[in-house]
Amino acid sequence: MAQQHLEPTDPTTAGPVTADALADYLRAQATEFLRALRLHRETGTASSAPSAEEPVDAARALRHAARRITGTLHTFRPLLDPTWSETMHPELAWLSGTLAREHAYAARLERLLLALQRLSGAVPFPAQASAAAGSRTATRPAVGSRSAGAERVGTAEPGNAGPQTHPATPDRSNLTVGAAKAGALLERQLTLARTRAHSAALQALGSSRFHAVADNVAVLASEVPLTPAATTNPTDLRPLAAAADERLCDAVKALPLLTAGHPYNAEALIHGLSPDPAPHPQDAPWHHVRLLLRLRRYAHEVLDGDEARVDVRMLTAGTALNRHRDASEAAAAAAAAARTPRIAPATAYALGVLHADQRHEVEAARFAFQQSWEKKAMSTR
Repeated sequence: MAQQHLEPTDPTTAGPVTADALADYLRAQATEFLRALRLHRETGTASSAPSAEEPVDAARALRHAARRITGTLHTFRPLLDPTWSETMHPELAWLSGTLAREHAYAARLERLLLALQRLSGAVPFPAQASAAAGSRTATRPAVGSRSAGAERVGTAEPGNAGPQTHPATPDRSNLTVGAAKAGALLERQLTLARTRAHSAALQALGSSRFHAVADNVAVLASEVPLTPAATTNPTDLRPLAAAADERLCDAVKALPLLTAGHPYNAEALIHGLSPDPAPHPQDAPWHHVRLLLRLRRYAHEVLDGDEARVDVRMLTAGTALNRHRDASEAAAAAAAAARTPRIAPATAYALGVLHADQRHEVEAARFAFQQSWEKKAMSTR
């Protein structure tokens, strides 16, 4: 299969990009981090107020700034003080990962409940739909309590085809019986995981470890620790950005794109429902490409600054890989719920169908990535 190569800008034709651009970018991201931190501190205790959306936006901005600083440190490490870089990189990665878990669990639960409704032919419960919409803005889930949507799901009579469900067709009857209890089980497990992730995020933001990170970022906002060679000699950033492009291309070449061209991947389905809870080995290379694609995007933000173009091909590929990540993690959550001891056969059946559905979403995302990657590069302002 033909592979499309990225086309990094030729430094001989575009002119060098000096370390000043790197310093400007890091200072800008550090400033965004501090601005988000201030917003989070001002609004973090107002989760029950009408402005409850603001803490979520602040946490998201913190994550985005931390990831951009981390990715830039990784790509342009030769130009930065090694001691400082090796200290900051893991700390920022820890912070962004900790802050991302709560949102990930909420989005996973919403995805799985909507998939169950689609597969079983159920009409979305009004209370559950509002709870799912609120999960994108809520920042403090109630510990030990269940949402109104969860109560509606958990108390639904199996097989009840009243005003809340479509009449079940024969091939959906078994799924309809177990879908309500499967949804309630997923909501209990993922809400508990989300609550724990929220507590971990609060604990992290109040820890001395986080305060040390924030202090270092505050220093970065005014002074970037470049190496003496980067400050005294003209240094072009383009070769380091081109190396990031090459790492991405090499990782894509290693992907099983031939498998991605088929709509059914029985090996992944069988592995997901096996007693082994480990992620499927097929998924890891795709997650790695997603990471490299993000590093490549950050590198080009450094090079182009405010003049950065939107690469439609890379944007489409990144969207497909995000879908891949979400579907693979949702499939793993469904498989983990199916391993719960002493669940009813109808519940296990519904979870198995849900797992297969999400694995098919994984394959669809891989196919979409394959199609976008093989297109010619296009960019817009």
